[in-house]
Amino acid sequence: MSDLSSPISAPTHIIYCPKCSSKLVTRKVGDKPRRACPNCNYVHFTDPKVGVGVLVVDQGKILLVKRKMNPEQGKWSLPAGFLDYGENPKETAEREVFEETNLRVQIQSLLEIYHNPEAVENGGASIFILYTARLEGGEIEAGDDASQAAFFDPGELPEIAFASTRDVINRWKLSMRDENSELSSRQGSISDESG
Repeated sequence: MSDLSSPISAPTHIIYCPKCSSKLVTRKVGDKPRRACPNCNYVHFTDPKVGVGVLVVDQGKILLVKRKMNPEQGKWSLPAGFLDYGENPKETAEREVFEETNLRVQIQSLLEIYHNPEAVENGGASIFILYTARLEGGEIEAGDDASQAAFFDPGELPEIAFASTRDVINRWKLSMRDENSELSSRQGSISDESG
């Protein structure tokens, strides 16, 4: 059972009711402690921060941006950003790529949804939605919260920020190795058949 002073589901810095201005109390609502109003019964729910990111691969190279700010300042990650209330995740992902790299992309598919509970401690996204996208155009140029933007060969990667970025890069490298071995075995079969 949860402690009623839990800062995750009942943050004590939420003091007053946004509906009637009464002082909130912590009480059990459902299975968790929550900040709630004894006057109008408003309940404060702590919503997760959601981030969106994009895997863009062009000519066998992966698009990365060097982070200008913390967390992980100076390290490289996929183009990404926070999703604001009411925004479409795909449109936000495309916009983030443009803001950080000056490149236009078109989202192709949902690749993964990561749960990053440790990110809450440093202000990051506890939920990270990752898409794949096709490069549509533009001239690469860093912008917004990226100090640099570049495409990298799988064997020449810089220092990478975030577990989710490291995971997707490892998966990308494995898929490239699998594609190359599949292509090699197909070429071997063709050579065997023609000989």
